Parts: sequence; C-alpha cells; structure tokens
Amino acid sequence: MPRYILQRLLAALPVLFGILLVTFVLARLLPGDPCVAILGEKANEVTCAAFNARYGLDKPIITQFGIYLRDVLTGDLGMSFRYGQPVTRMIAERLAVTVELAFSAMLVAVTFGMFFGIVAAKRQNSFVDVATMVGANLGVSIPVFVLGLFLAYVFAIVLKDTPFALPPSGRLSAGMEVPYLPDKWGLSEGDPLFRVAQFLTNLYFFNAIINLDGKLFWDSFTHMILPAVALGTIPMAIIARITRSSLLEVLNQDYTRTARAKGLTEWVVLMRHALRNALLPVVTIIGLSLGFLLSGAVLTETIFGFSGVGRALFDGITARDYAVIQGFTLVTAIIFLVINLVVDILYGFLDPRIRLT
Repeated sequence: MPRYILQRLLAALPVLFGILLVTFVLARLLPGDPCVAILGEKANEVTCAAFNARYGLDKPIITQFGIYLRDVLTGDLGMSFRYGQPVTRMIAERLAVTVELAFSAMLVAVTFGMFFGIVAAKRQNSFVDVATMVGANLGVSIPVFVLGLFLAYVFAIVLKDTPFALPPSGRLSAGMEVPYLPDKWGLSEGDPLFRVAQFLTNLYFFNAIINLDGKLFWDSFTHMILPAVALGTIPMAIIARITRSSLLEVLNQDYTRTARAKGLTEWVVLMRHALRNALLPVVTIIGLSLGFLLSGAVLTETIFGFSGVGRALFDGITARDYAVIQGFTLVTAIIFLVINLVVDILYGFLDPRIRLT
C-alpha cells in the first residue's frame, strides 16, 4: 500500500505541472487587459505601464511562467490584482467556506441518497421504488438556483416567525463573534502554521467545537441547512439511483442466493453481504461529486451569499486576475488528485480482490 501511494503521488507531479502550464497560458489568452479590468476609467498608458511593471506582466511570458513556477515551489501563489492581498490568504479564507459547504452537502447526499437507494432496491417495482426513482429524477432535473431560491422563499418568508424559519443567506448572523485562532494560539504572520490557523478559524463548525462555543455552532448550523440541501440534492439523487442499480445487480448473484438459502433474513443478506460489494460504483460517484463540490459551487454560493472558492474563481476570471485563477485552479487540481487517491485506496478495503501494490 505505501508503495502504491508513493507511485500515485509521483505520477501526480507531471499532472500538476501540466495544469500549471495550461492554466497559466489560458489565463493570458483571455480577452481583455487586466489593467483595464482592475483600474477601469483610471487605466491609461502611464498607469497600465506601472501596473504591468508592478506585477511583472511586462516580462516575456516564458519568464513570467518561470517566476511563477519558482514562487509556487516556495509556497507563494502570488498577489491578487483586484484585492491586493496574497492568494494564499484568500485560499485560507475562501476554501474553508467551500469545505464546510461541500462536506455538509455530501453528508445530506450520502445519508439520504444511500437510504433511498437501499429502500428502493429492497422493494423493487413497488410504489416506494417508483416514488423514490421519480423523486431522484426530479432531484437531478431541478436546477440548483431554482431549488435554492425556492427553499429561501419558503423557509425565510413563508415560514417566518415560526419554529421552522431558517436564515436565507450569509454564513453567520450579524454581530456573531468568531474566535480568531492565530491570536488565540499566539501565531504571527511569519509563523509556518499561521495560514493553517487562519484556515481553521473560518471552519466555523471546527472553531465552535474546539472552543466549546454552542452559540456559534448553532448559528453556523442553521445558516448551512438550506445551502447544503440545495447543493446536495443533485448528488443525492445520483447516489440513490446508483445505489439501487448496483444493489439489484449484486442481489442476483449466486452468493446472495446462497445466503438466503442458509436462512438469513433479507435485511441481513442486504446489509452484510450485498451492500459492501455494491459500494464500489457508489464510492466512485461520491468521490467525483465531492471533488466537484470542493472546486466551488458558484450558483449556490451566489444565492446564499457565501464567499467561497466558486465566487472567488468567477470574480478572478471576470477581473482577469491571473494569480487568483492560477492559485485556485491549482488547489482544485490537488483536491481532485487527493480524492481520487482516497477512492482508489477505499476500493482495496471494500473489495479484497482488488490488490493495491
């Protein structure tokens, strides 16, 4: 297993280099001038010349890529044109929001998706099966922005002043104080763990738990319900369909019929013998869905007022903010590589016939 993991990590290096190169080139092929996009009416020959000199855009593109590659290897992802702050700081702030949103949505998707898929497979061709699959098709078909706006309308307006009312936007209520972990842990800007502490500060669930702050936890939880449901509906529907079809295929295998012949109950056969072997395609879908969610959900973040990876990347593209585009794309690529590695390792645990050497 360690040898397999090392091989995958080494194989990821040329992939990351290719992503860096392609992203760097494509960002500069975008129509429009970063100086004009950032400065607007203030852009002229003098100000743009100073702007390009400040950010190294007046150098040949090969020289720019060499400088960028050198900075990346030292952990420096550059300075944002638009916000005037390091991209690493933006990632520490924005990625935390997306991580909480993505994992919350996947918790909803996996819990309800697998439950509905198992129930539908157990009661094949029954009313429950048909209703579950119709609901799954609706879940896949309804756009996120439609479902998000509908949920916000129902729970923030229709159910206002009731126990079921939920916040329609934002990550926290106004005036809610969040413990700043770098200060609490005595870390300064130059400390190696400063960005990590800054990232953990913006993980409000984690922050609330380690500080035993029930008010912060509950407030962040209520603000996360609607975005998580809206974002998790599509992967939930896909997981339900994949779980059902995979389980039905496994339930027709010889070893499940043998288990029934031994006198085991149907639920024991389903949960102990069939489900584990049916999980391989489900785990694949979960890994892919989680990777896409962690790469940013622009529509969901926009509707519910979240400042996450998707919003940052969208704003970076519209503003021709090369450093933001390159930095967040690199982080997204690393996320996908790590998730694919974890999924491959899980294959070996779920099915002993798959040997990872």
